[in-house]
Amino acid sequence: MDVDTIRRLIEAGLPGAQAQVRSEDGVHFEATVIAGVFRGKLPLAQHRLVYATLGDLMGGEIHALSLKTMTPDQA
Repeated sequence: MDVDTIRRLIEAGLPGAQAQVRSEDGVHFEATVIAGVFRGKLPLAQHRLVYATLGDLMGGEIHALSLKTMTPDQA
């Protein structure tokens, strides 16, 4: 799995989002996601929205994903 694919999936699943994805081994990933849809949501709910964009890849091709989520105002 490559970082560009993950970034595209997140940005497609969360319209208007901006994602930066990093990985050193292609299995463990770190992502920073900025999205207006996060407004008013607790961090756990924000993370669930991101995980939902990746579907079955989570726990499969994506072994681990460390997330930092924020609204555009927070960024």
